[in-house]
Amino acid sequence: MKDILHHLYQHNTLSKAQAKSILIDLAQGKFNDFQIASFMTVFNMRTITLAELQGFREALLELCLSIDLSEFNTLDLCGTGGDGKDTFNISTLTSFIVAGAGEKVAKHGNYGVSSVSGSSNMLEHFGFQFSNDQSILKKQLDQAGICFLHAPLFHPAMKNVGPIRKDLKVKTFFNMLGPLVNPAQPQNQMTGVFSLELARMYHFIFQESSKNYKIIYALDGYDEISLTNDFKIYENQGENLYKIADVPFKHLKQSSIQGGTSIEENAQIFKSILEGNGTEAQNEVVLANATFALNTITHDPLDLCKEKAERSLYDKKGLHAFQTLLKLV
Repeated sequence: MKDILHHLYQHNTLSKAQAKSILIDLAQGKFNDFQIASFMTVFNMRTITLAELQGFREALLELCLSIDLSEFNTLDLCGTGGDGKDTFNISTLTSFIVAGAGEKVAKHGNYGVSSVSGSSNMLEHFGFQFSNDQSILKKQLDQAGICFLHAPLFHPAMKNVGPIRKDLKVKTFFNMLGPLVNPAQPQNQMTGVFSLELARMYHFIFQESSKNYKIIYALDGYDEISLTNDFKIYENQGENLYKIADVPFKHLKQSSIQGGTSIEENAQIFKSILEGNGTEAQNEVVLANATFALNTITHDPLDLCKEKAERSLYDKKGLHAFQTLLKLV
């Protein structure tokens, strides 16, 4: 690792093969905590290259516990996080709204690192028990329309990294990798990223796959459709800039979609929205993300997707999907 760090400190980059090899060695416990922390910090001081991102991704996919859910036409709604905006759990809520609308969601997620609560924190708070048993995950998809892939259970090789990420409390290149390494490799994906540069890299990587996808970046830095500003979407057909004035949703203030200061507060917001007691702004931002997610998997017009999302939320179908999932643990 000494030579690797010296190489990187001289403002050099890694090839795809080098990046893959280093991450495999890291996963196998060949480096100590200080070396790993130093290595991760490098990529906070400069932009990761496409080759490095691809190499790290290949390593994690090679090392992960893969799962076959191909009999279902699944969608993932895992974002990078790391945008520093501290919203409530929008993508997790969106996942249940999409499931309530009749689609199948294989959500990849983890504990929050740079945020108050990640999707895993949220589900764990409600008593959900994570599993990597394929039969259980298929049962969840069949009955609840959604299963949850808790990253540590599928990426056990990363156990050396988890505690260090938690102690650092800042986003690292592992945030960038999360949406790229869903162990089920779903056929459809809508993911938010924290920078325009990363959105372009994702676009390049996803173009080489057969999946339907949307990559979201709000121009004021959110890794989701925040409705606080215009947003860019990279998708199979190219890239588009969506202006708030041109979508069927209201412009929101940043303060209206803030999350709580604890897991408990975020859980209360989460439950309140699913039960139909969310504020107008909270409902609006969840519906906007659910609308575009449904469009990703169904290709239906946005107005029809919005109607489906509204029925799922207001008729408590999303709540039913959530309650059903909790009973299947």
